[in-house]
Amino acid sequence: MNHSARVIPTPDQEHAALAWLSLLHDQPSSGDQLTFSRWLQADPAHVEAYAQAQVVWELSEVPARTLADEDALALQGYLAAMNRTRRSRMRRWSGALAMAACLLLMVSMGAGWQPSRWVDDLGADYVSAPGEIRTVTLADQSRVTLDADSAIAVDFTHGERHIQLRRGAGFFSVTHTGEPFVVQAEQGEARVLGTQFEVRLQPAGAQVTVLSGRVGVTARQGSAQQILTEGQQVAYGTGAAEPLHAVDSEAQLAWRQGWLNYARAPLAEVVNDLRRYYPGRILLLNDTLATRRVSGSFPHQDPQAVLNSLQGVLGFEQHRVLGRLIILR
Repeated sequence: MNHSARVIPTPDQEHAALAWLSLLHDQPSSGDQLTFSRWLQADPAHVEAYAQAQVVWELSEVPARTLADEDALALQGYLAAMNRTRRSRMRRWSGALAMAACLLLMVSMGAGWQPSRWVDDLGADYVSAPGEIRTVTLADQSRVTLDADSAIAVDFTHGERHIQLRRGAGFFSVTHTGEPFVVQAEQGEARVLGTQFEVRLQPAGAQVTVLSGRVGVTARQGSAQQILTEGQQVAYGTGAAEPLHAVDSEAQLAWRQGWLNYARAPLAEVVNDLRRYYPGRILLLNDTLATRRVSGSFPHQDPQAVLNSLQGVLGFEQHRVLGRLIILR
């Protein structure tokens, strides 16, 4: 008998190991400890699964706790938006339980366990799933191409065509009708009559890129308007806009043809883009690695292949958990 052969746990065994990890770090009873001991001894695969769960614990404690807090807050917003008459107080996950519980939910439910998406989608008219590029035709025959994992709300009343970008990014090909066409993103807006342009949400605001035509961008209501023309871009956040600048708009907007293009972009930016195309979650844990610069063109249809290519150049480590969570360090 070969005792050196490695035992490969099943997904159910890995799920169970993560659940045990959560329980044992949350003041288990003596009965819990005895039951765990029996579970561990029942199958060598249980030992391997628990060892893997401990590795994930060490790798992911801080970011997973952060994700747990974010998801808890998003769930609170979701419940409030549903106008529940009975308020349910959500007990905030804390300590080690936050990490294990969040990891368990993330890997077991994949992309579906992201309450922030539920909040965005609740008031949206058009939504694209992770990995899906979706084009829709609006009532005025304008066309919107949603980047992966994006959402918009549409309102053509009150004498203007109003779009709210709730998540992700949208590329707008606007028909001329005489009515203003306005895209709101965070505190600012982009206002046009007939043009092609993109609006993309960013962590602290939004970015507008013009392919053709003219777009007036304001960082917040009442602020000065900047006029962008073909091949220009501007970003804004916290009510203030940066100076507009020239860009290769075709390269910037190549995601519509399946490509992500970068010129000395930090790895953190690349990973953030890849998250929209991956059905689970990608965590980048190394702050120094996050600042490493990346140049090149990558097909966004296969985020794992892109990460493998970058790993060969930058030399980071990858850890996959249940096919739904990728940890980079």
